[in-house]
Amino acid sequence: MFDTLSDRLAATFKNLRGKGRLSEADIDATAREIRIALLEADVALPVVRAFIANVKERARGVEVSQALNPAQQVVKIVNEELVSILGGETRRLRFAKTAPTVIMLAGLQGAGKTTLAGKLGLWLKGQGHSPLLVACDLQRPNAVNQLSVVADRAGVAVYAPEPGNGVGDPVQVAKDSIEFARSKQYDVVVVDTAGRLGIDQELMQQAADIRDAVSPDEILFVVDAMIGQDAVNTAEAFRDGVGFDGVVLSKLDGDARGGAALSIAHVTGKQIMFASNGEKLDEFDAFHPDRMASRILDMGDLLTLIEQAEKTFSQEEAAKMASKLASSKGKDFTLDDFLAQMEQVRKMGSISKLLGMLPGMGQIKDQINNIDERDVDRTAAIIKSMTPKERAEPTIINGSRRARIAKGSGVEVSAVKNLVERFFEARKMMSKMAQGGGMPGMPGMPGMGGGPGRQKKQVKQAKGKRKSGNPMKRKAEEQAAAARREQAAQGGAFGLPAQEDKNFELPDEFKKFMG
Repeated sequence: MFDTLSDRLAATFKNLRGKGRLSEADIDATAREIRIALLEADVALPVVRAFIANVKERARGVEVSQALNPAQQVVKIVNEELVSILGGETRRLRFAKTAPTVIMLAGLQGAGKTTLAGKLGLWLKGQGHSPLLVACDLQRPNAVNQLSVVADRAGVAVYAPEPGNGVGDPVQVAKDSIEFARSKQYDVVVVDTAGRLGIDQELMQQAADIRDAVSPDEILFVVDAMIGQDAVNTAEAFRDGVGFDGVVLSKLDGDARGGAALSIAHVTGKQIMFASNGEKLDEFDAFHPDRMASRILDMGDLLTLIEQAEKTFSQEEAAKMASKLASSKGKDFTLDDFLAQMEQVRKMGSISKLLGMLPGMGQIKDQINNIDERDVDRTAAIIKSMTPKERAEPTIINGSRRARIAKGSGVEVSAVKNLVERFFEARKMMSKMAQGGGMPGMPGMPGMGGGPGRQKKQVKQAKGKRKSGNPMKRKAEEQAAAARREQAAQGGAFGLPAQEDKNFELPDEFKKFMG
């Protein structure tokens, strides 16, 4: 969603590289480019004006004029200002002192409230809570049924006493759900309310009545990140009409300009608390302003990547794999282990999204977007078409075995050969890293091995004199070498006669220099 903004900002900062000091003209030109980038990304005009004013003021300040690298310092300023307009610090949910905690979802129709209720329920379940989803959208056709299906997929409970489709009183359902949650020991109640295509009095009144009936601890305003500037107007209308405590961004994985999402926190004064960045129920997490700013500036999001890895990989399994790689040049690491690791990575999400969290990946964005996720499935199919012995000892895979494996997995024979070769190369590289050898072909890094001592080992020995391929010539060379060795053995240095020879005299040419 923020690709266009990221590209424009990256191009702007590139022009600053190599400058020892920023002039007034440099600062104005940079500010102008950033302003254009933000406006093109659909950021609200008041937010752009405030952002640019702060950046220019700080760029003219002491912190840049005394900086070692002005370009990097400007990037730092822009990063901090982005964090500021995104809300500053991460906002956490407030839980009630006595259960249940009531969370009310509000927003326009089509913003994704019902699906988001299931995502929030799954997220709360993962945090150790027992959530209850309440169907209070009784106007939209099949809204109650949709919430029931989403709750079932998320593995959480749902309270839906009314069939919906225009039947039932949503205020009464919301009120009854609190008593139901207390009796069934649910500690969080998520109330899904009705929306409208636009702001109207009936929508506001119903949302206000539900709010008064259940006294929610948190009112979350769900906004579609793709609707542009109207998102800001809708947010202001809900803030004034019903009030809300935090914002949830849905459809953040879209390709529309996402600048409106950057504007909401600054305009309404309410922080973005959660973000939904995919269709799957687990593609939802707390919103971190600093991490989003880093992504926009192509600095990566390693903290989120690490958190996802910790959820997927067990420390015990990771230690087991590391020990296999560290022993006997990694030969204990088999194709079965490789397959298990690959499936674990797949559980973390799409390969494109994982690579997108690494710093500097914006420069190869097109290649990342063109990654075929099915390649992982093809690789898994090839490995699963092998016998247990072939997976444990890939060296036994010969031509006939490759043909059988290719036929069983529906790929070309060359694909099987390439997979086995890549496996050996990867195992060799990972084994060197596990043993502290550093990355092959890279200079030593602290904590990664490959220091100066390793580099000395890599110095090539001087090659001796090559022997001729002609037998007659080679024999003559060997005889001449043998004669030289015999002469050196009988004489002193440089083939001169030994010092014991008393009759030795210097040649006449040297005597005149000796006086």
